[in-house]
Amino acid sequence: MQINIGNLHLCDNLAVKAQYYLYSTRSNWLKKPFSSHFLKPWLINSDSLTKRLQVRYTHFVVKPILIKFAKPFTDESFLLCSPTYKQALIREVLLVGNDNAVVFAHSVLPRASLRGSWNGLSKIGNQSLGETLFANPKIKRTCLTYKKLARHHPLSMRFAKHMQLPSVALWARRSIFVLNDAKILVTEVFLPSLFNKPMK
Repeated sequence: MQINIGNLHLCDNLAVKAQYYLYSTRSNWLKKPFSSHFLKPWLINSDSLTKRLQVRYTHFVVKPILIKFAKPFTDESFLLCSPTYKQALIREVLLVGNDNAVVFAHSVLPRASLRGSWNGLSKIGNQSLGETLFANPKIKRTCLTYKKLARHHPLSMRFAKHMQLPSVALWARRSIFVLNDAKILVTEVFLPSLFNKPMK
């Protein structure tokens, strides 16, 4: 379920609100994925991406490639209404269908969000974070935003480094999952290999 929570309304701190407003005008994440062509149905679908991939592929696994506390990207900190110096748990995984990486998922979990109901999220290993989030009807999701990441974008470069491949432009989408006052930012980067393998 998506809810239209304005980004500024997720923040209580006025200084952070002002910083985010100024930064968001330059971050260029879109409300609609213009010119995304054949990828558009995948980008705009707000159901569980994990479940869609499980239907598409005979063999589907989640492969963790990075789980550590680090500073999020600046726009991610502002989006989560967190000071830019604060670290969060960064979790990066490959969603692999029929032995091909098809989605690169990058999640930011602030320390404050790893308490209470989400206490165990730092230890889910090769389980799907999305599957966990969609399982709880109390969790709300902000509207998706979209961006075609240039090949020099940090996420494109990070994926390329993980895979030891040249960096290329890739479509991505992101949203925030909200449970009470806890927030988790999830970015999903769609890889060309998503369309190289036949359906189940």
